[in-house]
Amino acid sequence: MAAAFNYRPKFVDIRVKKPASGKRAQQPEPSACAYTGCERLGECRAPKSRDRMGEFWLFCPEHASEYNNRWNFFQGMDDDELAAFEQSEWVGHRPTWAFRAGRGAREAAAFRAFQAGKVRDRFGVLHGGKAGPDFEPRRPRIGRVQALAFEIFGLEDSADKSAVRIRYAELVKRYHPDSNGGDRTAEAHLHKVIRAYQVLKAAGFV
Repeated sequence: MAAAFNYRPKFVDIRVKKPASGKRAQQPEPSACAYTGCERLGECRAPKSRDRMGEFWLFCPEHASEYNNRWNFFQGMDDDELAAFEQSEWVGHRPTWAFRAGRGAREAAAFRAFQAGKVRDRFGVLHGGKAGPDFEPRRPRIGRVQALAFEIFGLEDSADKSAVRIRYAELVKRYHPDSNGGDRTAEAHLHKVIRAYQVLKAAGFV
């Protein structure tokens, strides 16, 4: 018979090493009150000055209260310094940066177009209730396949979307068997017209 299975659970024999006595956090030694002539324990911190906020005097509770009552953080500031301090208070006296896109960024180009009035705004959302200018989108480029599709339609490649749709409806009616008395010889022309329309639609001309 095989030896009995010896199950040993994990995480039951973990030993935590105690910190060395020399590495323990050193507690600051108590010092006397910073007030001249006072021998009581200084256990209350008070900032030394507005420009040295990280440095503190250590006073006893009585002299700390007296110091705080006499100390004015804004003492010596002129009006401009007070205004600058109030402005900086809004961001917690942290450095800030301008929130704007670079000159070549898409957002900057869109903003310049808005300033120049070149923004679509049919419902007047951005122009105070007045409909803004409505610009036609850039016409897609015409390749060899698209030029052939226009040729099948019998149209110039400068024809607009409305002209393409009207011409498509005319050709479908002309070549469809249900519209020409059942003449099936025109089906090849009908398939060419449908494919040409699909090409123009995929390219953005419809």
